[in-house]
Amino acid sequence: MQKVISSAIVHGVYIVTVQAQGRKNGMTAAWVSQVSFKPPLVMASIAPARYTYKLIKNSGYFAINTLSEDQVMLAKHFGFQTGRKVDKLAEIEHFEAGHGSPVIKDALAYIECKVIDTHEAGDHTLFIGEVIEGKVLKEEKGPLLFIWEKFF
Repeated sequence: MQKVISSAIVHGVYIVTVQAQGRKNGMTAAWVSQVSFKPPLVMASIAPARYTYKLIKNSGYFAINTLSEDQVMLAKHFGFQTGRKVDKLAEIEHFEAGHGSPVIKDALAYIECKVIDTHEAGDHTLFIGEVIEGKVLKEEKGPLLFIWEKFF
């Protein structure tokens, strides 16, 4: 059924990043969406088993890094290993947004968010974040779309 859902609903591919407890981490996510204009709110859906989940809970901030269409390997780098064992940002050029969230230098765009609410949704938690900072870093490229066969 997941393949049918993934074919019927189009998602971009993002790296959700966070810094907390002296650690930086990022994870690949497709379930990211804007949910409000005023105030500007976005949602990232993250499973509680993910290391990024724990760090966002402790930090209260996160960044969403939008990947471009040629960054499938970067998505796999952040998606197929755990930040509990590997520093995924060690060899990735990045800088810190205003509240410390890592921003991937080669991302298409980024937004940093302050967590204002969470909601349990099945086996994931929806982190609702108010956008506090953001920038388009590359205007000449298109976004990476999640296509099941590219990742599994």
